[in-house]
Amino acid sequence: MVASAMAARAQDAAAGEKDFVVCRSCHQIGPTAKNAVGPVLNGVVGRKAGTIPGFSYSEANRNSGLTWTPEELDKYLTSPQTVVPRTKMIFPGIKDETKRKNIIAFLEQYGPDGNRK
Repeated sequence: MVASAMAARAQDAAAGEKDFVVCRSCHQIGPTAKNAVGPVLNGVVGRKAGTIPGFSYSEANRNSGLTWTPEELDKYLTSPQTVVPRTKMIFPGIKDETKRKNIIAFLEQYGPDGNRK
């Protein structure tokens, strides 16, 4: 019971929506989202890296071979430059594991069309 309570706390989508504020300066999500400094994050969980139409990805990102699973996103959000050297994403990363997991839980709510699942 304690383990399931800890897992629930570790993946709090409502908290992730608040934690996502650090991402909003470059990324949009939701039904009206558009590519900005960074690509739209609708349906990012499960998507192959570098594939949103109309966004100019770095060659490193396009050719990374990554699929954005929760585990890969966790690594990437910790240190983007470590996971994809030469990515255009200059964000230094999120060191707080709980915040990363919350953001991923928030992202998982959105399908490719930008609507919540």
